[in-house]
Amino acid sequence: MVGWMVRNIRIPMGLKLLCAAVIAWFPEACCLGQGDLQTPVMVDRKPAAGLRVRQVALEYKGTQVYHGLYLPSDWQPDKKFPVIVEYTGNQWKFGPGTVKEANLGYGMSGGSGFLWVTMPYIEKDHQRNAVTWWGDKAATVEYCKTNLPRICKQYGGDLENVIICGFSRGAIGASYIGLADDQIASLWKAFFTHDHFDGHRNWNYPESDRAAALRRLARLKGRPVLVSGQRGHQVRDDFLKDYLDLAAFEFLDVPVNEIFKIPDGKVLNGHTDLWMHRESPARQQVRKWLAEMVRKKVVQENSDSGKQ
Repeated sequence: MVGWMVRNIRIPMGLKLLCAAVIAWFPEACCLGQGDLQTPVMVDRKPAAGLRVRQVALEYKGTQVYHGLYLPSDWQPDKKFPVIVEYTGNQWKFGPGTVKEANLGYGMSGGSGFLWVTMPYIEKDHQRNAVTWWGDKAATVEYCKTNLPRICKQYGGDLENVIICGFSRGAIGASYIGLADDQIASLWKAFFTHDHFDGHRNWNYPESDRAAALRRLARLKGRPVLVSGQRGHQVRDDFLKDYLDLAAFEFLDVPVNEIFKIPDGKVLNGHTDLWMHRESPARQQVRKWLAEMVRKKVVQENSDSGKQ
């Protein structure tokens, strides 16, 4: 009887709105667990320190295409900050595949010291973001090439200190999109991927084969790449062991099922970008690597651009 009564309680609209406001303004109310990081909820507001906002590029005004911008809690308009650019995973039963639900980049920085930009995949109709695979690949690549320099110029991002990262689809996208041509490839100082890697296996989209992936990976030109995953070393053993000269590869196995007792709050599956939100040796290793990348001068081998 009690269960029936609970299921049929009518919640007043005012209380629903109050709860929504609490979640929007105090994201810690939707905790993974005590002490875990909480990704800021995306809002439609002017960018400011500690806010994560939804932005629509000039070229896509009037559409539902958007990217996410987070200015760090220590952001100041007269200072330069390194930048994390993230591409998200696919939509599936444990994730929506949307820009606003990205988490990995925030876990990397912890909310300070870095601009965090979540880039979209542009759907083929150019009216919305694609939540599965790449949409219009050329438009997706062009969006990043146009908007990343624009964002950095406006908000103090250091274009010499941009790290690209991605989870799942985004881990593949770090090179499928991020190394699609020489121009976009020149934007990145280092690469961080989690769960999947371009060329590790074939997928149901054009140029997912290993030969095509290797043509993209040739654009790494010796730069640092941290390949992580629940079986990160498997990417090396199955694929990259024969191509370690392409980049300064490092590999990290992340024991997600030890970090969380799944199901654990929002974490319902080991394939998740939320593992960086809980303290662990794996997170410490990623953050140590990230700090080294920011300090380090990275030279692209055989680069005609001269960009470091």
